[in-house]
Amino acid sequence: MKVSVKVPATSANLGPGFDCMGLAIPLYNTITIEETVLPGTGVEINVLAGEDMESELHLDHIPMDENSIIYRAVELLYNSIGQTPSELKITIQSQIPIARGLGSSASVIVGGLIAANELLGRPADEVALLSIATEVEGHPDNVTPAIVGGLVITSQEDDGSIVYKKLDWPEEWHLTVCVPDYELATDISRSVLPKEVPMHDAVFNAQRMAMFVHAIHTKDDELMKLALKDKLHQPYRMKLVPGLEKIIANLKHEEDVLGTVLSGAGPSILIVSKGNSQDKIKTIVRDTWADLNVKVQIFDTTIEKQGATILTQEDD
Repeated sequence: MKVSVKVPATSANLGPGFDCMGLAIPLYNTITIEETVLPGTGVEINVLAGEDMESELHLDHIPMDENSIIYRAVELLYNSIGQTPSELKITIQSQIPIARGLGSSASVIVGGLIAANELLGRPADEVALLSIATEVEGHPDNVTPAIVGGLVITSQEDDGSIVYKKLDWPEEWHLTVCVPDYELATDISRSVLPKEVPMHDAVFNAQRMAMFVHAIHTKDDELMKLALKDKLHQPYRMKLVPGLEKIIANLKHEEDVLGTVLSGAGPSILIVSKGNSQDKIKTIVRDTWADLNVKVQIFDTTIEKQGATILTQEDD
């Protein structure tokens, strides 16, 4: 039996929503898991670059053995029903850049879990899948929109369960995703964050999260400009993303730009805007990074409302 699952990229944090907010983006990884017929062959993992990939660097950080996060996710699911995975072939068709802050690891975890769940006859419901995915990923801000799609506020409770709420993103607000040609591992990006933050910074982010939710509901452009700010992670990560501070400064005075934020742990940048300002945004970002000899891929996009999707399910 063979199952293929398509999983969207994700962008987490979105400024004030550190570790609790993310959205799905229409850029995808496809994960296929099939049961092999030869006993004792173990688990085989293959990674294929998508046609849109510009560099093999996108594939450098995916282990091809049982140390892979996708294997760990599948193993946890099997163990939850008293089984051990064996004789599986896992293929990842990769279109989401790795180590760029676009949820590549979350997509692999989610795709592996959903495909394995189908192979096993769907023993796990959405609650269980979210819990297992978060256990492997470490936090729910990327895995939740990868599973359910859209813009999601999410929390991991003390018992390990995941609570989430989807919000309706205003269609008139555009997203521009800017992906520089260098990588930034999440563990490095997290290492610069302080273990404690000043009370006024925590209050600042709580205020901004409240503004964010209200701005989404009311489609309030000016409120969103205030909401897309942060003091918990972006100021500390700024030094790891050369050019980010200057890009923010250069876009700050563009009337149609609502905000510029790090995508996840970076180094990709997410720009929220309205109107027909995308071409000007692209020019500013390209020129700013070009001064630092940084090449960049830029995508004009919208939110992917649908999460992980089962493409095929075949019996051998």
